[in-house]
Amino acid sequence: MASSSNVSVDESFANTTNGSIVPEQNGYDNSEGAVDRFGFIGSKTPNLSSALPVEILRHRELKWLEMLENWDLFMTKKYKKVRERCRKGIPPALRARSWQYLCGAKFYMDNYRHKFTELDGAAGDPRCVDDIKKDLHRQFPSHEIFVHSQGHGQADLFRILKAYSLFNPTVGYCQAQAPIAAALLMHMPAEQAFWCLVAICEKYLPGYYSPGLEAIQVDGDILFGLLKKASPTIYKHLKKQRVEPILYMTEWFMCAFSRTLPWSTVLSLGMFLRKSKGRTYSYMTEWFMCAFSRTLPWSTVLRVWDMFLCEGVKVLFKVAIVILKSVFAKTETLKNCPSMYETLETIRHIPEEYLQEDYLVQQILKLNINEHDMEKEHQRQVAKRRTIREQQTMQEQVNGKSKKTN
Repeated sequence: MASSSNVSVDESFANTTNGSIVPEQNGYDNSEGAVDRFGFIGSKTPNLSSALPVEILRHRELKWLEMLENWDLFMTKKYKKVRERCRKGIPPALRARSWQYLCGAKFYMDNYRHKFTELDGAAGDPRCVDDIKKDLHRQFPSHEIFVHSQGHGQADLFRILKAYSLFNPTVGYCQAQAPIAAALLMHMPAEQAFWCLVAICEKYLPGYYSPGLEAIQVDGDILFGLLKKASPTIYKHLKKQRVEPILYMTEWFMCAFSRTLPWSTVLSLGMFLRKSKGRTYSYMTEWFMCAFSRTLPWSTVLRVWDMFLCEGVKVLFKVAIVILKSVFAKTETLKNCPSMYETLETIRHIPEEYLQEDYLVQQILKLNINEHDMEKEHQRQVAKRRTIREQQTMQEQVNGKSKKTN
């Protein structure tokens, strides 16, 4: 097993950031002193999400406490009720505990009680350690726990990422893991955040952080197929402009929509994928790799993650489709995008009203895409790739025989 960082993937990220602090993420800037309710310093955009009345919030907390105390019963007999409550939004005071139950981190912690301590005390692969240290200051630098380079936030982030690189040495460290780990640390201690990261990487997004990124490329094809069903007009426009999913969805998914990469990084990673597979997967580069944790307003990120950790990766597909349908809903917008450049710029600058939690969740629930559609498209894309691989193998065998004959 290789025990190294994902160099080929991470170079596409790191070579364009030049070690500088990312000044803005999720509409926040660290130039102002005020701290908002999420811990971000200097909010640049107004919070358009409506705060729940205290009475409703307390009522929901009591329901969630009852559910957490009887978790196995609810998950086996009353899962639809769990899903319904996740879609309404988990009460902030119970979000950390609920996420751990939803993703299975609680199971990991109960069954591997000393594993994190063991990994935390190990030295780690030098190359992974070096790559992780380079990325620490880039993760939500405007959040109060990550502002200071010598603070506990960056220290705990290093511990989590190093521990995961040892836990799964085949994958090692991939830069897109960092914003997910950082987002988890905003809600819970290091050990709990580590096991949530393990669950997300191993169960929710398996293969997303492996060298070659084949899993994310398959999901890019699936997204494009689902978009064709959900909005044939937008699908045709993107296909005509050769704007394929990888250039926008990769960071959306791999970072769970929590952060936004510099545009030069998005293009660099898109070129890496083009070279590796001969195709461009345009817009998904920014969405899927970070599971939208780098893209949406923070209140929306939390609502998306509430659903994502309950229902799985299908939520990310739905968020991506809703965003695309909203952005290109008007014929005028399509007319104003005569080339790949304008189309990608439109995707990069999504109007704020389309990213607000109430609007986005409402549109996700309305979307006419179900699990059967996703499974059918998944099977179709897997079969398509299998056929391509078989054809390539046959061609290689033919070429090999020709060389021997000559």
